[in-house]
Amino acid sequence: MGRSFESDELDRPDLNKCPDCGAFFAGGNCPICGKECPIEYRAGNRKAVKKRKKVSGTSKRVTFVEWYHSWWFIVFMSFVAPVIGIILAVTSPHKRSQKIILIAFAVVYAVVSYFGIGNIVSRIKNEFIEPVNTSLSMEEYISSCENTTPEDFYRKAEVYKNELVCLKLVVSAKVTNAEGYYNGSEYNTYYICKDENGGEFEIFVRDCIQKAPQKFLAGDIITVYGEGAGDVSFFDLDGVNRSAPCIYAAYVLLN
Repeated sequence: MGRSFESDELDRPDLNKCPDCGAFFAGGNCPICGKECPIEYRAGNRKAVKKRKKVSGTSKRVTFVEWYHSWWFIVFMSFVAPVIGIILAVTSPHKRSQKIILIAFAVVYAVVSYFGIGNIVSRIKNEFIEPVNTSLSMEEYISSCENTTPEDFYRKAEVYKNELVCLKLVVSAKVTNAEGYYNGSEYNTYYICKDENGGEFEIFVRDCIQKAPQKFLAGDIITVYGEGAGDVSFFDLDGVNRSAPCIYAAYVLLN
């Protein structure tokens, strides 16, 4: 059976072509099979052969992916056990860019699951926002604070929010695992305080001291210069949710 010349990569338009064996020749008959060359296969009568474009890298190797390395299973494990999801992503045969996406997804989900989206947003906000006014000197800050009583501050917590106030209190306890984060410092330390005269008005003092920081003990009488923060709630050392008016202490004097 004849071979189509249109499928050949090479052609000699100046020569005749045998339709059976594909040989090129100058005479009337094929020198190989002896067949006479038809008119349509003679030089000048044949259609030009379209050369195929060479595509580099056409030989693609198919990589078999185990079921536990498939992307859907890695995503599933990222929800169930993020650490295992990360390990599977790292050891998988997927492309580097795909691995990065899978690992990033697992890490983000693990962080959000552990800390909670609310805590993460709160921490980010507190990291870039000063909890107290740092543009004033100590003397200017103290002189700007309004003297008030623990009872008045307790009853009007929202009124005193963001206002500079001065309170005289007695320390009841220190809470170091309270919510609140500021640039990795001691700003996540709270003191539970009350009226020095034995009143029942419980007030939280958040340690944001700008100068001469010190640790206070139960029974210490302190004068706090700071800014009202409104009502604040957090879990104390016993895991009990506490809520009370809070003051961000910029300066504290031990009496």
